Amino acid sequence: MPKVLISDKLSPAAVQIFKDRGLDVDFKPGLKPAELREIIAGYDGLAIRSATKVTRELLDAAPKLKVVGRAGIGVDNVDVTSATARGVVVMNTPFGNAITTAEHAIAMMFALARQIPEASASTKAGKWEKNRFMGVELFGKTLGLIGCGNIGSIVADRALGLKMKVIAFDPFLSEKRAVEIGVEKVELNDLIARADFLTLHTPLTEQTKNVISRDAIARMKKGARLINCARGGLVDEAALFDALKSGHLAGAALDVFETEPATESPLFGLENVVCTPHLGAATAEAQENVALQVADQMADFLLTGAVSNAINMPSVTAEEAPRLKPYMELARLLGGMAGQLTAAQDGAIKAIRVEYEGSVAELNLRPLTAAALAGVLTPLLGSVNMVNAPVLAKQRGIEVAETTVERSGEYQTLVRLTVVTDRFERAIAGTLVAENKPRLVAIKGIAVEADFAAHMLYVTNQDKPGFIGRFGTALADAGVNIATFHLGRSAPGGDAICLVGLDGPMPDGVLAGVRELPLVVQATALAF
Repeated sequence: MPKVLISDKLSPAAVQIFKDRGLDVDFKPGLKPAELREIIAGYDGLAIRSATKVTRELLDAAPKLKVVGRAGIGVDNVDVTSATARGVVVMNTPFGNAITTAEHAIAMMFALARQIPEASASTKAGKWEKNRFMGVELFGKTLGLIGCGNIGSIVADRALGLKMKVIAFDPFLSEKRAVEIGVEKVELNDLIARADFLTLHTPLTEQTKNVISRDAIARMKKGARLINCARGGLVDEAALFDALKSGHLAGAALDVFETEPATESPLFGLENVVCTPHLGAATAEAQENVALQVADQMADFLLTGAVSNAINMPSVTAEEAPRLKPYMELARLLGGMAGQLTAAQDGAIKAIRVEYEGSVAELNLRPLTAAALAGVLTPLLGSVNMVNAPVLAKQRGIEVAETTVERSGEYQTLVRLTVVTDRFERAIAGTLVAENKPRLVAIKGIAVEADFAAHMLYVTNQDKPGFIGRFGTALADAGVNIATFHLGRSAPGGDAICLVGLDGPMPDGVLAGVRELPLVVQATALAF
């Protein structure tokens, strides 16, 4: 059974889920990086929170690793690029702590507006400074959201309940969705200039780093207030300090910082700054939710192939996985055959087209296309799977096209994969037969009905009398047993294809002899 390591503190309920699903699980929070690298080689899955850093070096030490599950939203402690390159699925849990984090942002906004932390400290010190703490109402103020996904939309809902005007900037927010949740969709510069309160709900990426820059802060309203419960690094903290010190901004509430743990900062000395130690997801309910969710997601993937909330792979639901599995195998086999034939002819791939016809066209096709790409690229590049295949194809400038035809043709369901190189174009088609068994039905437009075998020999030849006899004799004289034998031709006397299933690998010497036979155009040994 797959083996999972939990290297950060997770709810005991998550450990139990892995055990109940039949997985072998080790709970070892607090490992030092070197200690983790020493043991990671034995695991198929790694469950983490924010403490564990999944670096390229760690991934290099984990040849068996198939999935990293982050109990939480942010994956900035995971080298997703390196994980993808190694074919490791990276999952997060975007919904388990959404309400908790949104509530914390609202709480920070209240605390900032009414100076609650300072007022509390003053009162506990025996003072009664009623006139010192003059706050502002949230009613009627404009709240600007940078990021309006799961958390941002919940914040918007709560703010609308407070009768605030809510504006949002999010490149992925559609006009229809904005209307549904009751916000005004605006451009970033407009939001910065209009917001009385500005709150951040976006991941930290190259594009969002210091999105609240010195220039952005200068363009904010005088007296505006900033809340960040998303990620450190979204705000230029030095510029924020200067704006708060000068009075340009009235205050800031920060749950996250550029460097964490944040044990010291110039911002800590300012009365108009509210700080918490990354508490956005710190409720009992959220901790339990994300732990249970990541355990279920990882178990589903390792046991059934279902993919939920993956950062670097198309999603496959638990309900879809059994139905998709035979189609994914068909796509992989078609791709594997095309890749091996292309590698044998030293063709530089320019494009890969995958066509889905009939009932298959109604399915979730992204995993099927990813499986087909993995099949094509593995003979050319080595270790390729559904996770890294699309990235590798893009890196090499290979154009990938996916088309569907819902009507059925000669077959109820058909997958056709075409590889285009700078020298030729080859199409291979297949279907599923009884009990969802993959079957080859056409190569280069020539009908060839054949089951896939672990070892096969593909031969193209001129359709002339005597070829089959000489071919069969050559294999028999070499002691190569034929398990299955399939023929196809474009027309009498034209191009022909011979596809042979073998009991074992094709010996190189025998393959060389077949290539020397009269009428043979190409002979390639295949392995699946």
